[in-house]
Amino acid sequence: MKNLKVMDGNEACATAAYNFTEVCGIYPITPSSPMATLTDKWASEKKKNIFESVPEVVEMQSEGGAAGFVHGSLQGGRLTTTFTASQGLLLMIPSMYKIAGELLPCVIHVAARSLSTHALSIFGDHQDVYATRSTGFALLSSVNVQDAYYLGLISHLASIKGSVPFLHFFDGFRTSHEINKINILDKKIIKDLIDKEKIKEFRNRSLNIGKAITRGTSETEDVYFQNTEVRNNYYNNLPDIVNDYMKKINEITKMEYKPFTYYGDTHAKNIIVAMGSVIDTIKLVVDDLNSKGDKVGVICVHLYRPFSLKYFLDVLPKSVDKITVLDRTKEAGSIAEPLYLDVCTSLKDESIEIIGGRYGLSSKDTTPAQITSVFDNMNKHKMKDHFTLGIIDDVTNTNLDIKDYKLDKKWKEIKVFGFGSDGMVSASKNILKVIGTKDGNYVQGYFEYDSKKSGGVTISHLRIDDSPINAPYYLTEPNLIVVSKDTYLNKYDILSNIKKNGIFLLNSSKNDKEINEAQ
Repeated sequence: MKNLKVMDGNEACATAAYNFTEVCGIYPITPSSPMATLTDKWASEKKKNIFESVPEVVEMQSEGGAAGFVHGSLQGGRLTTTFTASQGLLLMIPSMYKIAGELLPCVIHVAARSLSTHALSIFGDHQDVYATRSTGFALLSSVNVQDAYYLGLISHLASIKGSVPFLHFFDGFRTSHEINKINILDKKIIKDLIDKEKIKEFRNRSLNIGKAITRGTSETEDVYFQNTEVRNNYYNNLPDIVNDYMKKINEITKMEYKPFTYYGDTHAKNIIVAMGSVIDTIKLVVDDLNSKGDKVGVICVHLYRPFSLKYFLDVLPKSVDKITVLDRTKEAGSIAEPLYLDVCTSLKDESIEIIGGRYGLSSKDTTPAQITSVFDNMNKHKMKDHFTLGIIDDVTNTNLDIKDYKLDKKWKEIKVFGFGSDGMVSASKNILKVIGTKDGNYVQGYFEYDSKKSGGVTISHLRIDDSPINAPYYLTEPNLIVVSKDTYLNKYDILSNIKKNGIFLLNSSKNDKEINEAQ
């Protein structure tokens, strides 16, 4: 029996994490702050986890302090969690190396976000996550709001079983703040999945009085190398552990999780490899192109670290001739981006052409038309490599040309223009929650605003349908457009993409004549 609830990605992830959390060290940072806030709220309300205890939540004075606190709590044998993003995650890196080196099970949940380079951005991409890939943490990627819950559970279960810490991440804002209707599992089902012997083992090797355990030593060239390699089997075994828990979740939920999943034609010639929310957009395009006679597909990377060659090759169609790898980052000075390099290394013995591209930095909207251009590029005799999507690069000419392209869809779309702090975003969220509570109704909401938030323009992108909606891009043909300030009519092209015979609703104290004269 499904237990369907309407919530955003942050709440979905926090709901999963709370089950396993005995101690939580926090220092909120956008866009992950709601996860810490909700955990703190639930603990203050004495809500119990699956161990029938109330988590202890401690707010530190920096993300570095929160990571140090997490490390200390783990040393004491308590299951510990934290939430972060961007520069906050970077401040945790020194402690992450220690936590991984000591094989302490914990999970850091990350609403993946841009880093401060030439400028600050609070919006989403994978720069922060990629910066941690050498720490020894396993990296598990979620695609959408439902994944943020299910894979949030899997990250904790696998960390306990495998004695390796996890960084579970999903796209900041695009997933963390997207509202959707998802299934929540009963606490008893989750509790039955835990390896209780591994929890006992974890507690028995904690630094408590009476334990003959030494940690934090200094080693020299005689033993450091050997002790580094001792951890190999933990990482070699981890993909199987993750896959095993994915199978168990699949049996319960009828999902199809694997460390890598393939979607598309079984005899595909051209495929994309990517991770994060863009996967759902690619799937929609794959369905459309295949229905027109193409043979294309996509491999979704869930378990990015450890990168398992066995599981990657298991889902790669034998028919593939060309692969495009999409990275949501820019690694200045590198020959290519991280995921592209991993795929090239994995397939170095295969006769497959592999190219790479960058997309979606700082939450740049990634549309079906852009994904179509990626497949079009693979159809060319001379493919463009190391390209960019969604921008016009008139300096180094990296961008792909984007053609007009629209997907046929059946869901209803509502676009709401508001003024930051006027309540239109909250009203839009309430609309989705009211509609979504009814059986048979599914909703999706994404809220576009600048970093000022209060005082800036807000645009709410709402979708409603009688089946689940996973379309992580801006509305393309809204049936209804609502505008809360008549001055927007002079500033923005409000009606550029309204659906034929759509409805326009304007909130104004002016009459028709005054509005027309103001244009």
